[in-house]
Amino acid sequence: MPTQNPTSARKADHIRISLQEDVQSGLTTGLEDYHFTHQALPELNLDDIDLSLTLFGRELQAPVLISSMTGGTPEAEKINPNLALAAQETGIAMGLGSQRASLEDSTLDATFQIRHIAPDILLFANLGAIQLNNHLGVEDCRRAVDSVEADGLFLHLNPLQEAVQPEGNTNFGGLLKKIEKVCKALDVPVVVKEVGWGLSERAARQLAGVGVSALDVAGAGGTSWTQVEMHRAPTLSQREVAAAFRGWGIPTAQAILLARKAAPSVPTFASGGLRTGVDIAKCIALGATLGGMAGPFLKAATISPAKTIQTIQTVQRELQICMFAAGAGTLQALAQTPLEDISK
Repeated sequence: MPTQNPTSARKADHIRISLQEDVQSGLTTGLEDYHFTHQALPELNLDDIDLSLTLFGRELQAPVLISSMTGGTPEAEKINPNLALAAQETGIAMGLGSQRASLEDSTLDATFQIRHIAPDILLFANLGAIQLNNHLGVEDCRRAVDSVEADGLFLHLNPLQEAVQPEGNTNFGGLLKKIEKVCKALDVPVVVKEVGWGLSERAARQLAGVGVSALDVAGAGGTSWTQVEMHRAPTLSQREVAAAFRGWGIPTAQAILLARKAAPSVPTFASGGLRTGVDIAKCIALGATLGGMAGPFLKAATISPAKTIQTIQTVQRELQICMFAAGAGTLQALAQTPLEDISK
């Protein structure tokens, strides 16, 4: 049975805990410190506001990414198709959850295969970068991409999560060279992402230097995976260790600015605590190309495709109205729109 696979069982725990428990970071995204200047005379027609862009050869109707969440569990057989149907309908990008489970057990492949449902979306495969130090190599990365007909590959970095997991892999030594090898070997874009504690300026510069195609900063302010692991921990001591890191990380707004400073020529994806289209607009004004969300879409996808579509359309409408009220008719104009930092 799929749930007998330890990786699959852990992923099922993650879904359940994320939906049922308070796993919010002790930090905020920092986006609340940034405000657009309201334009009472925008000289624009709301219906003409253009959210579209082209990225990695795919046309997107809006700069929205369904951030990587799940796969490899029975629950994912419902969640991922609902997400994919909604992404296809609304014209946004989607990242799959970590495919390690399916590399370990090919019977789980079906929980990730959604291309037949969403033939036109920008789709990212996903593996933990740490697995490059744990028996996986370039061919496994290629298999992860090919098995789901993805347009690119996310390699995620999660050292803090691994450190507080009883079964975690914590040898991150020499990983940068292996990421570089993957970037050079694959013929699809490789995007490196954090999972909720942000990319520092140093990390962004290192990754840009080895040829990554984009950086997903995944800053602090949303789900804290130490809090998720706290709820999984089998002993009081392990729970206390995980709980100590609730306030850890680089807030999303700061992480965007750091990535743009360190790697101005590399596209930046913003995620980590984004909840509205206004949040995504702020991220683009700070320098991001896309805004990614997980929590709101996960909750909707457990209900139905229609609920997921509605949730995405709400975010798109919020983004469109925000651009209208800020006087930006296109994403290019939004990227040039100044924000007021009220924290100063």
